[in-house]
Amino acid sequence: MHLALAPGKLILLLVLIAMGMIISRVRRYGLERDLLEGTIRTFGQLFLVGLVLNVIFQANHWYWTFLMLLLMILIASQNASRRGRGIPRIFWWTTLAIASGTILTLALLLVLTIIQSTPRYVIPVGGMIIGNSMIASGLVLSRFLEDLKIKRDWVETYLSLGATPETAIQQVLSPSIKSGMIPTLDSMKTVGLVTLPGMMTGAILAGDNPISAVELQIMVMLVLATAVMITSTLLGFILSRVAFTPSQQLINTHPGA
Repeated sequence: MHLALAPGKLILLLVLIAMGMIISRVRRYGLERDLLEGTIRTFGQLFLVGLVLNVIFQANHWYWTFLMLLLMILIASQNASRRGRGIPRIFWWTTLAIASGTILTLALLLVLTIIQSTPRYVIPVGGMIIGNSMIASGLVLSRFLEDLKIKRDWVETYLSLGATPETAIQQVLSPSIKSGMIPTLDSMKTVGLVTLPGMMTGAILAGDNPISAVELQIMVMLVLATAVMITSTLLGFILSRVAFTPSQQLINTHPGA
């Protein structure tokens, strides 16, 4: 049995958003505009993506799949790199990290024939990988800049005592990479106990056997953990290099300060 919502029923669900807006207005949270904008964007963006995917699935050409994944990577990198303002060329470094994690894990899935090399499989799985890598990259960048601001004197003291940049920055870098992994690790620890993950839920609603859905979700969780680790580690490695000038001095990530 496939779950399908008629357009009329979907519109009726807007009552839930209206309730949220009323609560926000009564309690003076000031979230009415955000709820309205979020709802409009949800409808617009998802229907647009649905139309695009429908065309791509029917065309079934590899280059459309590639272009779709590339667009998703660029958008994800743009969003994540906002957390790294002040770091030279951070958009391109973030793009490299996210793309690497995505390409390596997708390539492994395709080589092992775990998924088919069609848009219907590659794009959804790639989208999940890119989305989780985006979150991880944003967390790595945010934590890196926060810790660098706090521990800047400590790092510079280490450098003045003869430590290499790689050694001096390690106390900032390690917590940053760990922070990027936290959401994925927490999901792995609680999967199936707190919530039923999206891929598994979708498969069950589509009529698949629960055991098959579980196997599919396990594959997704392992792939996401691997991709996030690759992305976080590579981004951390890059940060350990670009955080210093050619003369081995820390860059100023707050030029206006």
